[in-house]
Amino acid sequence: MNKTLKNCLLLLTFLATGVCVHAQEKLLPAQQEISLKYGADRLGKRSDKAMQHFRENRLGAFIHWGLYAIPGGEWNGKVYSGAAEWLKSWAKVPSDEWLQLMKQWNPTKFDARKWAKMAKEMGVRYVKITTKHHEGFCLWPSKYTKNTVEYTPYKKDLLGEMVKAYNDEGIDVHFYFSVMDWSHPDYRYDIKTPEDSAAFARFLEFTDNQLKELATRYPTVKDFWFDGTWDASIKKNGWWTAHVEQMLKEMLPGVTINSRLRADDYGKRHFDSNGHLMGDYESGYERRLPDPVKDLKVTRWDWEACMTVPENQWGYHKDWSLSYVKTPVEVLERIVHAVSMGGNMVVNFGPQADGDFRSEEKILATTIGRWMKKNGECIYGCDYAGWEKQAWGYYTRKNKEVYMVVFNAPYSNHLVVKTPKGTKVLKATVVGGKEVQVTETERNTYNVNMPVQNPGEPFVIKLQIDEAASAADNYRDALT
Repeated sequence: MNKTLKNCLLLLTFLATGVCVHAQEKLLPAQQEISLKYGADRLGKRSDKAMQHFRENRLGAFIHWGLYAIPGGEWNGKVYSGAAEWLKSWAKVPSDEWLQLMKQWNPTKFDARKWAKMAKEMGVRYVKITTKHHEGFCLWPSKYTKNTVEYTPYKKDLLGEMVKAYNDEGIDVHFYFSVMDWSHPDYRYDIKTPEDSAAFARFLEFTDNQLKELATRYPTVKDFWFDGTWDASIKKNGWWTAHVEQMLKEMLPGVTINSRLRADDYGKRHFDSNGHLMGDYESGYERRLPDPVKDLKVTRWDWEACMTVPENQWGYHKDWSLSYVKTPVEVLERIVHAVSMGGNMVVNFGPQADGDFRSEEKILATTIGRWMKKNGECIYGCDYAGWEKQAWGYYTRKNKEVYMVVFNAPYSNHLVVKTPKGTKVLKATVVGGKEVQVTETERNTYNVNMPVQNPGEPFVIKLQIDEAASAADNYRDALT
């Protein structure tokens, strides 16, 4: 073998080895997936009818209501600016003292039918209700504790009244449930001793019983949204979180479960140690939305964001001036923004102790409802459009219909639209109004005219498109 040929063979061997090593490196992530007993039970989105229904609803409301509505953020003359439902923690109130508030619980203005009609008029398709928050007070007469509405002056089953009223209006009911329970003597923040382990085992049995009770008493519930699951005690019992999900799905076929419940074998939450989503939808977006660039991978799975109106408050707080309060248009924009990225949005309400809503919340519901009645087709059943976002607002899409939801009207009176390759805009019509002119300005770029009369509020334009466009390309690339 001559020297030249030998060197060529050595070079080819080196290159081949490099290719093999590179190929192996690409495969390593999949090969390195670890075996988990309590990780994700599937990859990708659920495709059954119940999950599709959850997804198409898109707009929900949250109800945070409990004993914390009575003090409304104030304890012993001091007003705490933190979240009102955490007042027991902020003010370091002993459980026995806190639960004395039950003696004052008598929401004489509560009318479940009015609540349901308000939600219906707002245009929400589902409502999440706090069955039990961290304080441990239950809105249903649970037989496993005396910390319930049954032992208050009101006595009646508040949760049952709400379930019936919302269902009568065609609104799905979801249950918020806090695993963490400040009132239960066996709850532990961590498991450090055999005594802790025994106590927490009793607590998990108690929690199982309450969840079975809810599923049995209210079989029309469509979703369980878990909270208070971040403590080490839960993370060390990932088996239990997997068990609860399976238990509820066996009791209530089609029910959905949020990712916040779950922890895997190693205590990883929401996403397991292999990076796969646990539960049916991601529920980590609280008072925020995914980053429109970095987090757009969320379109690979279902997700739901929830938001407050005053920045810091879920439960009723007497003083909303302690944090920024969103305007109805700001709330609406967050709803549209969520749907434009393929997610659901849940808007929170914190009823007063008497069972009524504050005036700001009523105005919000009315304002959002008026807009949804006219433009709701760009929300319900819509998804991520996949088009390049423009400064004027957001796109949503339903099958072959693409909606432009305009929040920032340009001074030029031209709304720029850039379509994917092979997609042409044929026609543009203001929802609830007239057709507007469409002008092609360059390849895959259009100007859509503003309506002759500016609507004075966010408005929607529906685009008729052709995704198999075969017309000749009239544009020449620049020679650079």
